[in-house]
Amino acid sequence: MLSLWHLRIALAVALRAASAFASPVPKPAAKADPLGPIIPKIPIITDPLADVISPEIPVLRVPTPPITSPPFSSSNLKPKKIGYFWTGPGNIDYADFLAVYSLDGDTFGTFITLVDVPTSGNEPHHLNVARDHKSLVGTGLLSLLKLQDVEYFFDITDPYRPKFRNSGRALLSSIGDEIVAKPDGGFFITHMGSLGGTNLGRLTEWDNSGKLIGEYPKVTDVASTKNILEDQFSPHGLSIDFERNIILTSDFVVPLSTLKPTLGIQRANTLRLWNLQSRAIISTITIPNGGGIQDVKFIPGNADSAAVATAVHLGQVWIIYPFKKNSDGSQGVAKLLYDLGPKARDVVAIYTDLSADGKYLYLSLTTANHIAALDISDLENPIRLDNPDEVQPVVGVHSLRVSPDQKNLVALGYFVQQGSIGILNTPANYKVHYIDINPDGSLHFNRTIPFQTEFANRGGGRPHYSVIADFSDPPNPKFNSY
Repeated sequence: MLSLWHLRIALAVALRAASAFASPVPKPAAKADPLGPIIPKIPIITDPLADVISPEIPVLRVPTPPITSPPFSSSNLKPKKIGYFWTGPGNIDYADFLAVYSLDGDTFGTFITLVDVPTSGNEPHHLNVARDHKSLVGTGLLSLLKLQDVEYFFDITDPYRPKFRNSGRALLSSIGDEIVAKPDGGFFITHMGSLGGTNLGRLTEWDNSGKLIGEYPKVTDVASTKNILEDQFSPHGLSIDFERNIILTSDFVVPLSTLKPTLGIQRANTLRLWNLQSRAIISTITIPNGGGIQDVKFIPGNADSAAVATAVHLGQVWIIYPFKKNSDGSQGVAKLLYDLGPKARDVVAIYTDLSADGKYLYLSLTTANHIAALDISDLENPIRLDNPDEVQPVVGVHSLRVSPDQKNLVALGYFVQQGSIGILNTPANYKVHYIDINPDGSLHFNRTIPFQTEFANRGGGRPHYSVIADFSDPPNPKFNSY
């Protein structure tokens, strides 16, 4: 149920959008007070926030409910290995859904079941599992355009019959992205944009029931708020070292700048280092001319808590040392790890996953239709394991997941297609690629699940993200969670 706060914001956004449709050059209107009475005013600090919480949004979709979903038959099969795939239908008038498939060798690709969410047009984005393995949460990239909830929670107490549980949205931010499960239950989730999709996103925190705990930095955190006003703050990547009390977020693009009309995508060159306990920003780390730092992940087992970060414009992988200091005394040093070569430049997106031992790094080069593999066991001498000139059987590959048993890489051949409203429409093959990992960390491509034909009665299926479960040892199920 919408609160008075949400109704107020929704009305403000809708009225502004209506004026945008009426005229190619909207007339300035008197500003309301979008921060409302629930957030104290701080001169200089909250004024810029008010500018971005209710911006001009040029495109809204009618917030109608989804049309009736086609019937389907669930399978009684209970495989040892299954994949959960957070998926948008090809026909966006249908509900977005979570699909479940067998990944066992003898029944690979067998459809188990699916569960719809009550809304459509969210552009399903990232997905992750709670530490107790009883719930999943998926984010919506474009939920904002229908004034819908952004986070969608699923009950997987029965892992073969997930159920939609509830949904939620934040107060100051939108455009849900990366998800990290908290050890004590719940999730941290990056929101790349403000409530209106502009600059100044947030790091959000949720409890295990799907209730919003907080959005960071808090507007009452003066030092952190000044920090995000200095450089573009559009957090996409997220990684947390819970033992050493630090968070890294990476800034990618201003979401609204990808929608028409636009003067071009606004890309960032920065990461933020946070104190986990206080949820406050320690410092900004810059990768010069990075052109969108889409992803960041701590390297498992690294003694320095080093993390890998991807600079999309440069086509490079960088190492972030969060406890080292620069010559000016600022905390957090960035160092080039590997240049992926000319075919990796400006490939729209470079997403990653790592083996559990931190030895192998996999990177999706979306519009280059390629997955790169590096042996990073020696950070001073990384070794490339793939042939950059090889033609791989992937198109538009984006999200990557190393399976819990470390034997396979799950790669999904779909990134983003905004249609006529935006400028991000990357080619795709809409396939789940289940790729063997060889003993030396290299890849062998051999199996796929074609969502475009699997869900032809919904106009196809566009799987963006996965969670993989392994029940080979029933008392000790394993999931790929970070």
